[in-house]
Amino acid sequence: MTDLSAARALEPVPRERGPAAELLARLFREKPLGAAGAVIFLVFLLCGIFADVLAPRGVNQTDLVHRFAPPSLDFPLGTDRLGRDMLSRILFGARISMIVGFVGAALSTVISIAIGLVSGYLGGRVDMVTQRAVDAWMAFPDLVLLIVVVAVVGPGMPQIIVILGLLYGIGGSRIVRGAVVSAREHMYVHAAQSLGAGTPRILWRHILPNVMPVVLVLFTTRIGAVILSEAGLSFLGLGIPPPAPTWGSMLSGSARTYMYIGPWLALAPGLCITMVVYSVNVLGDAMRDLLDPRMRGMR
Repeated sequence: MTDLSAARALEPVPRERGPAAELLARLFREKPLGAAGAVIFLVFLLCGIFADVLAPRGVNQTDLVHRFAPPSLDFPLGTDRLGRDMLSRILFGARISMIVGFVGAALSTVISIAIGLVSGYLGGRVDMVTQRAVDAWMAFPDLVLLIVVVAVVGPGMPQIIVILGLLYGIGGSRIVRGAVVSAREHMYVHAAQSLGAGTPRILWRHILPNVMPVVLVLFTTRIGAVILSEAGLSFLGLGIPPPAPTWGSMLSGSARTYMYIGPWLALAPGLCITMVVYSVNVLGDAMRDLLDPRMRGMR
């Protein structure tokens, strides 16, 4: 018995996985569609990061000899009217889309957190005034508001990111506010208030950590929405100006004019936008199910 106990004592104790690793394992185990979306989005993200290495040609390198070349081994996605390689432009367009998507979603999430925390926790007159202002903001159609603001401030990546961050941040504050209103009624918040904790400490140490699942899902879904909105603005000629190769601008202009001659001009960027937005949406839906306590144990 002594030897057996000593042998068991010498056995290595298995290390427990962290919350992030456990969430990732549950994603692949319980949500295969969400895991597939995560893999697809990661592929596009890596393509955007390493576009300089992966692109076979320069982003604006013209070759008039190979105008409207169909997809082949030399040009996997064909060429456009100036002989530019579509694969190279798609890869560099992925970089722009990922930058706009991540930064715009991060900015909108920060704005949603700031407005939602203050409005949901303070309540009363502050909440009423804030939510009526949010109602007035959300009453304007998104596309019309984007067109008007871009027409005033001018096109460009910083302007697009700030505009989209404000658009989705103010509207998304409703979601954060709802989670904060629910969290402020918990006993640990009342205990912190009875111990004399200030409002900033309660918001930072008690409310915000408990609404982070909602914030994470909001950030994930906002990435796809920002990418889609940027593509729509670029399609209308109000997005990031040329010669930057954005997916939306690739769908406009020569793609509409010559799509019957070269259908790959519209298919390549259109499929990329569809795949990225769909993958982010299914990932966000899977993350919502995994992080919602009411969904645990359900199949």
